[in-house]
Formats: sequence, C-alpha cells, structure tokens
Amino acid sequence: MNWDSFIYFAIASLLFWAAGAAAAYKCRNKTIPALLTVTGLLIFALFIAGLWHLLERPPLRTMGETRLWYAFFLPVAGLLTYLRWNHKWILSFTTLLSAVFVMVNITSPDIHNKALMPALQSPWFAPHVIIYMFSYAILGAATLVALYYLVRGKKISNPERLMLMTDELVYAGTACITLGMLMGAIWAKEAWGHYWSWDPKETWAAATWLGYMVYIHYRLKKNASYKMSMIILLFAFVLLQICWYGVNYLPSAQQSIHTYS
Repeated sequence: MNWDSFIYFAIASLLFWAAGAAAAYKCRNKTIPALLTVTGLLIFALFIAGLWHLLERPPLRTMGETRLWYAFFLPVAGLLTYLRWNHKWILSFTTLLSAVFVMVNITSPDIHNKALMPALQSPWFAPHVIIYMFSYAILGAATLVALYYLVRGKKISNPERLMLMTDELVYAGTACITLGMLMGAIWAKEAWGHYWSWDPKETWAAATWLGYMVYIHYRLKKNASYKMSMIILLFAFVLLQICWYGVNYLPSAQQSIHTYS
C-alpha cells in the first residue's frame, strides 16, 4: 500500500465521518454516529498500517506523514468530545478540519524517503511524535470550541457547560504535550547525549506549553472572563502552530537538530 492509493481510503473515511456528523443531528441515539465515525477511522487506520508496513517504519518522517496522523486523531478527539458532552457540531468541525489536511496530502503529497537517520530509530521517537499528534488533535478541538464561543457569544444557552468542556479538553491536551516533551527528552538524551538544548523547536514547544499553562491558571481565577479565556486559548494555539510547522520557516531552524534532511 502506497500514497497512490491514499485518495481512495481518504475519500471513504471522509464520507463516513461526514455521514456520522450528519447522523449526530438526526439521531437521538449516539450509536449510529459513533459507528459511522469509527468505521471511517478504521478505514483510515488501515491505510496508515499499510503505509507503515510498506515503509518498514512508523509514517512520521515528513510533514505529509504527520498531517496523516493529525487528520486521523482529529475525528478521534471529536468523537470522544461528542460522546462525553453531546455537542453534535464538534463532529462536523473536526471532519472539516481533517478534510483540509487530507486534501493537502492528496493535492501535494510530500516525497517520502524510506531511509531513517540513526537518531530516528530510537524506540522513543514514535511514541514521542504520536502523543504530540494526539495532543494537537485534542487542542485543535478545544480551539474550535473557542471559535464557536467567540462567534456565537451571548447566543449560547449554557456557556458554563461549554467552558467545562473546553477546560477538560485543554487539561487532556496539555497533559499529552507534557508527556510528549518528557518522551522527547528521553529520546534526545539517548540520541544526542543531552535532553534539552533550546534549539528553535524545543523553544517553541516550551512556549506552547507555557501558553496553555497560562490558560489553565487564568481559569482558576475567580470570575475569570470566558471571552478572555478563549482569546488566551487561541493565542496558545497560534504558538502550537509555530511549534508544529511554522518553526521550519525560521532562519534559526536551518541548523536545528529537528531538521532531518
């Protein structure tokens, strides 16, 4: 299985995710939307597994491959959010966001190199990146909630419940980022002999973590403004985007240990 067959798996997955999102609005029971979404996830996971087998390594080497994981984990986060808090719209938003990443991979797939540099052969590398991808998906869902709140504003009937959902998503996403950073430190120590060098990628990872910690600490204040909380959350997500791929365009990142060319 290679990237030539990706379009078929991707379209099938998107159709099931879209059907699940539509069913969430029509069905009182969560079973059908959940089954449709899970079916799409299984199809997408089948392609990832096939690509993994073909490459003989986890598909985590290029931006195209990381977009693959992001597109996969977004519906996962959306489904968990829907099952936990019954927000029907979240399936539509996560499906739409996943579709963006899928279409980028379809229209301009990256060149994939089977060979891995020795540092990437560490057993800590794959879980380090995967947990980061999962945190990105969860925090992406939290960002969608923030945008929804800022757009809808006073029209939201139960903002307290929405904020509770946002808090729990941020807690989960920040915990995953923390775990990912710790795994990355172990990997770096094994690969390069030091666990933190403050290169651009690590610097922006720390800035991202601090951004979400600011949100968490602000929410602990009495009478914390919901609107300001959401603005802080959006700012933290901007930091996350710089950490994820924006850092690649910084001149200081050309000699980064996270540049694997």
